[in-house]
Amino acid sequence: MKLLVTGGTGKVGQAFLPAFLSDLRFTDWEVAALCNNRTVMPADRLSVVAGSMSNPAVVAGAMQGVSHVIHMAAVKETPEQIFDVALKGLFLLLDAFRKSDTARQFILLSGDCTVGHIFQRYNEPITETSARRAYKGCYALTKTLEEVMLEQFGIQYGVNWTTLRAPWIMEKDDFRFALALGDDQFGGPDWAELIDADTLEQCRKGGYAPVMRDAGGDYLRRNFVHVDDLIGAILAAIDNPRTTGQLFNISMDQPVDYGDLGARLAARHGLRPIEIDTPFHSNWLDNSKARMLLGWAPQVDLEQMIDRAWRYERADNDPRIVWYPG
Repeated sequence: MKLLVTGGTGKVGQAFLPAFLSDLRFTDWEVAALCNNRTVMPADRLSVVAGSMSNPAVVAGAMQGVSHVIHMAAVKETPEQIFDVALKGLFLLLDAFRKSDTARQFILLSGDCTVGHIFQRYNEPITETSARRAYKGCYALTKTLEEVMLEQFGIQYGVNWTTLRAPWIMEKDDFRFALALGDDQFGGPDWAELIDADTLEQCRKGGYAPVMRDAGGDYLRRNFVHVDDLIGAILAAIDNPRTTGQLFNISMDQPVDYGDLGARLAARHGLRPIEIDTPFHSNWLDNSKARMLLGWAPQVDLEQMIDRAWRYERADNDPRIVWYPG
């Protein structure tokens, strides 16, 4: 078997490749990483194909002898790049895959942006049959189109596809700095849009934890997943007959409740909760299908997410990287 990986240099890709190569299920498999702006180091059973996935010749060469594809490459709010990577690139990969004599399974890593994250309201748990309702921006739009394109290749050409839909992916100290109120904040939301300037300036002096409330006044519930759990789900999906033509939500068993989070941070780290009203919506990404069909279950709960993030110490050669431009 031969696995082609796109996005192998990103957050998930860097965790996935060593996990795959060390998994006893896949000791006879070869891996090719399709890399463009960044690259991985070739190793035993791991080769590199250099070039853009928007180039038909590059894609054709990368697909030689490939049995399985894991497509993780993505860009965010960069319209000048996003259609080449997210749409043209995926189309070329799928078109080559459907024509291949060796192709067996195509796996797409998607995100909860396709169901609106915290920007769209759902009155029930979000399952794999819930309507797609992307929030504003080209990233969410193209992720939605990617999911639909893959499904259509299954309908039109019989491609064996699997989609894994993940919420915000945490690793190392990401979770800690996602809650930071200063310039070292990782990700969003932009606190300056939610907190008045004087209060925010006071909070940035340290010792506070943001506790968001949703549009209805309740504590916000927001979905996360640790990268280790996502890697476990990807490994469980590869060459698994129960994943044929299936979409899976890959998330923690329940969303993070910011009221609970604030209480834990106060008790464990002495942080003072600051309550923030927001226009966001609490949503629950239901992972029941993945638990049942993949035999997968997340291992990192809220307590462990906090513990890992606060214990992690970055070395000088381990900077926090914004993986996507924009």
